[in-house]
Amino acid sequence: MRSLFFSSSRDIAIDLGTANTVVYVRGAGIVTREPSVVALETVDGIQKVRAVGNEAKLMLGKTPQNVRTVRPLRNGVIADLEVAEEMIKHFIRKAGGGQSRFKRRPEVVICIPSGATSVERRAIRDAVSSAGAESVSLIEEPMAAAIGAGLPVADPVGSLVVDIGGGTTEVGVISLQGLAYCRSARVGGDRMDEAISSYVRRKFNLLIGEGTAERIKLEIGSALRPSNGGGLIAQVRGLDVTRGVPGEVQLTQAQVAEALGEPVSQIIEVVRTALEHTQPEIAADVIDHGITLTGGGSLLRGIDTLLHEATGLPVHIADDPMDCVALGAGRALEQKILRGALMPA
Repeated sequence: MRSLFFSSSRDIAIDLGTANTVVYVRGAGIVTREPSVVALETVDGIQKVRAVGNEAKLMLGKTPQNVRTVRPLRNGVIADLEVAEEMIKHFIRKAGGGQSRFKRRPEVVICIPSGATSVERRAIRDAVSSAGAESVSLIEEPMAAAIGAGLPVADPVGSLVVDIGGGTTEVGVISLQGLAYCRSARVGGDRMDEAISSYVRRKFNLLIGEGTAERIKLEIGSALRPSNGGGLIAQVRGLDVTRGVPGEVQLTQAQVAEALGEPVSQIIEVVRTALEHTQPEIAADVIDHGITLTGGGSLLRGIDTLLHEATGLPVHIADDPMDCVALGAGRALEQKILRGALMPA
C-alpha cells in the first residue's frame, strides 16, 4: 500500500546492496547505513516484519522457530520481492524522519549492478515504486562509484573503477558519462565469508555462522599471506561437528588468506579481463591515473597491493569507499551536469 508522501526536499538515492543499504537524501547527504536484513515473525499463521537493518542483523542465527531472518537481495539483485519491498519502505520512511504525511512522493535513484538483466531491473523498479516512489531512475553501480569517488566522469578522460560489494564486483571503464566497458562478477564480501566458513569446517571440523565468518574477515582478513609467519590470530567459536558440542580454535591470518584465495583470484581475473577489453586511448589514461577501488571489499588488507602486482598499475582506495556508490547516486540526483548518468526505470 502506498502510504508514504514526501516533500520535494526528500528525494533520495539508494544503494540497495546485498550486504548493506545506504540512503542519501537530497540536500542532507547520507542519512542511513544499515544491513540489508529483515526479520519476519509468524503469529497465528500471519507473517509480519519484526525488525529491519541493524536490529534484524543481531538476530541472525539466533531466532526462535516462529522468527526467521531474510536477506532479500542476492548477488546485488532482488531475490525476494515482497520482503525487499518491506525493507525499502522502512528505509524510505526512515529517510523521511519517520513522518507519514508529506506533500508528494519522492523521486528515487536506485543503484543496480551493470550485469543486471531486464527482469532483475524490472523487479527493482517495481519494488521501489510499490514502496512509495513517485518516479524511479536507475544508475549502474560502476558509474555511481566513479562519481562518488570524485573521478572526472564528465570529461573525455578514461577512468577505471572497481567496486567490490557484498554480492558483486563491478568493474567499469568510464568516459564522458558513459561506460566504455563494464564487467560484473557475482563475487564479493559474501563469497569471502562463505570461503572462510568452508575453510574452518574443512580444516577444523568446526561449523560457524555467517556473522562469525564476517567478524574473522574484518579482524584478520587479508588478500596476501603475511611475511612474518602466521600474522594476526583470532579466536573462533562454533559447533564441533565431530563431537556435536561447542568448540573453539585459533585461526591465523595466513590461514584466512589461504581461505580467501579463490574469491580474491576471481576479482583479480575480472579486472584483468576488463583491462584486456579497454580501448587503447582509454588504456593510456588508466596508466596515468590508475585503478580506483570502492566498496567494502576494497578494505580487505592487501587487496590493493595484490591488484597492483597483477596489473602493474597504480591502485588507489577511494575516500569513504563503503559510501561511494550512494554518494555518486546522490550527486547524480542533485547535479544537473551528472543527470546524463541516470537511466529511466
